Amino acid sequence: MQAQSLIQTVDMSREQWLEARRKGIGGSDVSAIAGLNKWKSPVAVYLDKVGQSPIEDTAGEAAYWGNVMEDIVAQEFSIRTGLKVRRKNAILKHPEHHFMFANVDRLIIGKQEGLECKTASEYLKGEWEDEEIPAAYLLQIQHYMAVTGYKAWHLAVLIGGNKFIHKKVERDEELISYLIQIERDFWENHVLKEIPPAFDGSDASVDLLKALYPESEPESEINLPKDAETLLVALEVIKSDIKESESKKKEYENQIKALMGVNEKAYAGTRKITWKSNSVTRIDSKRLKAEQPELYKKYSNTTSERKFLIK
Repeated sequence: MQAQSLIQTVDMSREQWLEARRKGIGGSDVSAIAGLNKWKSPVAVYLDKVGQSPIEDTAGEAAYWGNVMEDIVAQEFSIRTGLKVRRKNAILKHPEHHFMFANVDRLIIGKQEGLECKTASEYLKGEWEDEEIPAAYLLQIQHYMAVTGYKAWHLAVLIGGNKFIHKKVERDEELISYLIQIERDFWENHVLKEIPPAFDGSDASVDLLKALYPESEPESEINLPKDAETLLVALEVIKSDIKESESKKKEYENQIKALMGVNEKAYAGTRKITWKSNSVTRIDSKRLKAEQPELYKKYSNTTSERKFLIK
C-alpha cells in the first residue's frame, strides 16, 4: 500500500493549505476527534471542515516558533542518528480511505519510516520522560503510518530550547484500526451529513461556545427538546455528588488539621503535610468604588459574559 499525493504544497499559501486540509482529516485533527486534545474539541474540527469555524486558524506564537525550529530539529535528528531525511512537499491521502490526509514533516531516506519534529516548553518536559509520549502526538504519528503504510515513525523534540530528545514508535495495527474507525465515523456521519458531534466537557468546548454565542439576544426564548431534560437530571446528580464530595473533602481536611494543631508541618507515611500561616491582602472593591469612584473606574475592566443558571 502506498499513499497518494493529493496536492503539491510547494509555493502554496497558508490560506490555500488550510483550505486543502478541510477536505479530509489530518494528523493534527485525530486527537481532537478522539477527545484527547485539550486545545481543540471534536465540534471545533467539524466546524473547521464544513467551513463554519468562528475562530480564525492563525498560527500562534508557539506554532510560529515550532515552524521556525522544524529545520533545526530535523538537522539535529540526522546528526544524532545518522539517518538522512527529506521533505515530502505534498498532502498525502490514504489509498483506500480517502478522507485520511497526512502532511508529514520529513520522511527517512531508504526506510519506510517518517519523522515528526516538535518543540515543547520546559514546563511540559514531564510528558516526555522515559518512554512517555503525549497522547496527541502518538495518535498523530499512528495516523501518518496509517496513511503512508510505513512501519515506524520517529519523534524529535526540542524541550525548553536546550534539551533534545528523539524516540522511535513502531506501527500499532490495533490502534490504527481504531483510528480508521473513529475517523470514518466522524467524516461520514458528521462532516458529510453536516451533523455536528456533541459538545464535550473540555475547556476547548467552553471556549468554542463563547466564540459561537458571545452575546444573548434580550428577551429571546426557546423550548428545548426532551433530551434536554435527561441532561438536566444528570447535571443535578453530578452537582449533588460534587457537593457531597466537597463536604467530605472539608471533613477529612479538618480532621487532619485538628491532629496537626499549631504545627506547621506533619508527616504521615511517605506524605508531607503543611498548614502554614500566610498574610493575605485583598482590595475592598465596594469601599474603593464608594470613596474613589474615578480611580475605581480607571482600573476597572468590564467584559461581557453569559451567566448560566438553572431554576
